Amino acid sequence: MNTDIEIKELLTRGVGSFIDPEGVFEKKLKNNPKEVVIKFGVDPTRPDIHLGHAVVLRRLRKFQDLGCKVIFLIGDYTTQIGDPTGKSKVRPELSQSEIESNMNTYLAQVGKILKTDKEVFSWIRNSDWFLNVTDIVPGEKNELEIEGKKVDPNSFIGKAMLFENTRMQKTHLHNPSIQTVSLSRILATLRHITHARLIERDMFQERINGGNELYMHEMLYPVIQGIDSALLAQIYGTCDVEVGGTDQTFNMLMGRDVMKMNNQQPQAVLSFEVLVGLDGVHKMSKSLDNYISITDEPWDMYGKIMSIPDVSISQYFTLCTYTPVEDIKEISESISGGNVNPKDIKMRLGREIVAMYHGEDAAQKAEEDFVTKFSKKEIPEDVEEIEVSSEMTLQDIMKEKDIVSSNTEWRRLVEDGAVSNLSTGEKIDNPGALAEEGIYKIGKKRFIKIKNI
Repeated sequence: MNTDIEIKELLTRGVGSFIDPEGVFEKKLKNNPKEVVIKFGVDPTRPDIHLGHAVVLRRLRKFQDLGCKVIFLIGDYTTQIGDPTGKSKVRPELSQSEIESNMNTYLAQVGKILKTDKEVFSWIRNSDWFLNVTDIVPGEKNELEIEGKKVDPNSFIGKAMLFENTRMQKTHLHNPSIQTVSLSRILATLRHITHARLIERDMFQERINGGNELYMHEMLYPVIQGIDSALLAQIYGTCDVEVGGTDQTFNMLMGRDVMKMNNQQPQAVLSFEVLVGLDGVHKMSKSLDNYISITDEPWDMYGKIMSIPDVSISQYFTLCTYTPVEDIKEISESISGGNVNPKDIKMRLGREIVAMYHGEDAAQKAEEDFVTKFSKKEIPEDVEEIEVSSEMTLQDIMKEKDIVSSNTEWRRLVEDGAVSNLSTGEKIDNPGALAEEGIYKIGKKRFIKIKNI
């Protein structure tokens, strides 16, 4: 692919907003991609990475293919604060051991998508600069030595030694000086940020308007994230762009503000659309149990993809695959025009996504298992068979045969995802859908076989 075309797709496909007022980042990306540094921060609140996270990771891989360097910032410090993104309540606190465990899982999984060569990848914790000497816990160390003299690791000198020799800036990046953030620096930053500016954030407004509490440590989260960008620019020499979901746009813009305060070239902001979950309504989230993990078994991953609503197919192709934009447009038009069975398109989607994480053979096997599962699905032998006109709706049939007591019950069953055509493997998501041939399962125990006249 032509580099200019590839860059254009990177900056437009599935993009919610791209903020680069003076075109500094885009110019550097085109002319000196190997000098570009990209920030991507995650708080390891849960262990697994799902397809929603992978949207950004796969885009970062494309940047790496151009020669850009990705800084994978592990927010082990900010995890203890908790970004209230999309939450109506305060995030529960996690123990340090949970954070460490989740962080290690993230690092193990990220290599499934990103290159981890040092030329195009680096990772660092933000506790590296937010923790200070007095926060150091000696752990198993009982004694230290300085010039042959034993030092108590619980003393200030002992903690200072441990602090200096455990900073990733020194151990991993081999920087001669260690950057840290003091309370004075945080207060100096806050002198330039008004309360009105902070509460502009949409989720803060939702919390306030909903009559829920909004705590100061949560309001500071965007500021802390902005300071991260300024520190990365000091440590790595530059921080050209920060990427994330559209729910992070406010926080990433705060990074621009903080960098300006520090007389640094402000980072560009590139936010991507948020992937909807299996319900087709809310964003993919573990707390809502509507997610697909990139470590799911092939057959499980494939089956979950087959369960997404038809209206989500186009977004999943756009955000979760490398399918050309022209092909996705054609797919969408075919579905909306009724020229193709959405199930067949979802099978293609399932194969493509499973193949990305498990390989072509596993994707083929997952599809075969799925087909076999539905062809052998246990169905009662005495299922009632009825012949109907193809112009009748399922709702009319179910009401006429007393399978449902009312149109309201039918709509509720459909909205709950409790109606399926077992012959095609599709869930019915439209209460007014026309009756196609097949064996239908309604709820847990009701079945009916429809045959068109």
